[in-house]
Amino acid sequence: MTRFDDAIVTAVLAHMNDDHSDDNLLIVRAFAKAEATEAVMADLDMSAGYWDVDGERVEIPWPITVTERPHVREAVVKLYEDACTKLGVPQREH
Repeated sequence: MTRFDDAIVTAVLAHMNDDHSDDNLLIVRAFAKAEATEAVMADLDMSAGYWDVDGERVEIPWPITVTERPHVREAVVKLYEDACTKLGVPQREH
């Protein structure tokens, strides 16, 4: 597990939890816990994103290689798109 600088992690978590809370839940339902009722992105590193889901932490590996900060956005968008496809939910424009 290779970590990003704390400032990067804090910024990503704030963005995901403030602006994309519905996406968090969609991603978790598709790839970790189908019955989830709430999901908060809690951490991330270069291998995965981590969400707190109904009192437990789940790890969802990135679907692409993540080695730099811009890759995190690409990875989250890809997770969102893949989650929509898996769950049969229409995608919104990014």
